[in-house]
Amino acid sequence: MTHPHLITDAAAAREFMFGGKARFTLVSKETSKRFTFRVAKHKTDEIFFASVLIGPDNGSDYHYIGYSNGGGFASGKNASPFHPAFKALAWAEANLRAKGVMPDSLEFWHEGRCAKCARPLTDPVSIQLGLGPECAKKDQ
Repeated sequence: MTHPHLITDAAAAREFMFGGKARFTLVSKETSKRFTFRVAKHKTDEIFFASVLIGPDNGSDYHYIGYSNGGGFASGKNASPFHPAFKALAWAEANLRAKGVMPDSLEFWHEGRCAKCARPLTDPVSIQLGLGPECAKKDQ
C-alpha cells in the first residue's frame, strides 16, 4: 500500500525538508526501519535544526540531533554523528542533493502539514506537494 503523503521526487523531498517547519518520516524499504524528523528553520539565520521523534507524542517528543545550512547535516553539540537517526537523515539528504534522485531503498513521507507554516493540508494538490496554496505561491 502506498502512503497517502509519499513524496517520490528528490527535489520535492529536499524542498520539503528545508521548508522551514517540516515534519517527515524516512522509511527504509530494505529494513522497514523508520525515523520521524522535525527540521525547523532558525528565525533569523539560514540554519535548520533537526530533531528526531523519540516518544509517543509527535508534537513534543523530539530530541535534537543536528543542524544544516542547506548543504548537508552535521551533528550538533551533545549529539552523536553515529546515532542511527542522524545517519539516516544525513544519508538521505546527501543522496537527494548530490544525486538528485530518490534512492530506491527510501520512502519519504510528510505528515499532511505544510512544510513552511505547518498548517494541515486538505487540498489533494497541496497534499501531493506538501505545501499549502499560499505557501506555494511564495515559492514562485
